[in-house]
Amino acid sequence: MVGLTEPLIRVRGPPIPAAADGTLGGMTVLELVNVSKSFGEGPAAVTALDQVTLSVGPGAMVAVMGPSGAGKSTLLTLAGGLEEPDEGEVRVGGAPLSLLSRNDRARLRRRVIGYVFQDYNLLPGLTAAENVSLPLELDGVPARKARAAGTAALERLGLAGRAGHYPDQLSGGERQRVSIARAVVGERRLLLADEPSGALDSASAEAVMDLIRAACDRGVAAVVVTHDPHLAARASRVVAIRDGHLVSQARHQAVTRSEMPAWEDR
Repeated sequence: MVGLTEPLIRVRGPPIPAAADGTLGGMTVLELVNVSKSFGEGPAAVTALDQVTLSVGPGAMVAVMGPSGAGKSTLLTLAGGLEEPDEGEVRVGGAPLSLLSRNDRARLRRRVIGYVFQDYNLLPGLTAAENVSLPLELDGVPARKARAAGTAALERLGLAGRAGHYPDQLSGGERQRVSIARAVVGERRLLLADEPSGALDSASAEAVMDLIRAACDRGVAAVVVTHDPHLAARASRVVAIRDGHLVSQARHQAVTRSEMPAWEDR
């Protein structure tokens, strides 16, 4: 891995250092500690998450399952610093997000956290290589260096020959691979994926999970929301959420299809 040349993130106080090899020095990448989040007020208030505690270390892939409205997407938005919890604490690389300034939180999202969406969220006017390198360029990386990193990320995902193609010239599986490359390019250490295989056929869905698993093998921590028990079984841990509560966790070795959450998605 490429080493970091400066502290991973800064808080109001001493910087949180990164190890010389670019890892977090054994530190847990993501921690949610007794996190709660509600929307609305009074009788109309809806509790999205209620006292959820979760930790994800380097190289781990955690699959999150549950019915619609269970709180899965809220968990991702809190983990990525896009929302603030009402109670509890979210830490990335050991640093509480509540102690980060607005600018530092934005910097963390650009440099440390990658997002993969069901609908890809690629810019139609940019090529695959330009979509992947854009986050680096926005963060001040020189264009040539950013393009080189983007091309390398595409090559790892088998898309070197498609780097100059626009999104509408790519298949659904290829577009999702581009979005994964964008999510892990540079020094990203945390990947948050919301139904990354939801719009794909079964073969492409399996390939996408293989790519996320490969990123984890390189030390990236991943949290993947999915409804598919076959894909969830590829994770190192499966977390089930219902009505805002974390109701079960299972390690990969113990997970079978019959043990997966069996709720209907209503």
